[in-house]
Amino acid sequence: QVQLVESGGGLVQPGGSLRLSCAASGIIFSAYTMGWYRQAPGKQRELAAIITNGGSADYADAVKGRFTISRDNAKNTVYLQMNTLKPEETAVYYCNAKHIVSRHWDYWGQGTQVTVSS
Repeated sequence: QVQLVESGGGLVQPGGSLRLSCAASGIIFSAYTMGWYRQAPGKQRELAAIITNGGSADYADAVKGRFTISRDNAKNTVYLQMNTLKPEETAVYYCNAKHIVSRHWDYWGQGTQVTVSS
């Protein structure tokens, strides 16, 4: 019954911006570390950004300075603001929730497509 529903993906031009949202239900949201992962065509899924329940964020080197992850525990929602997007960042972006105590509780959304192209 756990659901992570991503939204906000779409087509943007190189250098453009996009804001992704992930709405969680069926979990005690504040007990989870939230992350955004992405999988480009023909490549492995990789971590883009992660944020703890307390709001501490970490980023992949490739996105530092351009992406910002945030969360609103009252709304059970995590966001990813993506600026200055590059064509190679075209990928399906996935929302992930990992329990802060038990990694047995680990959930994924279905993903949202981000396409960076002229």
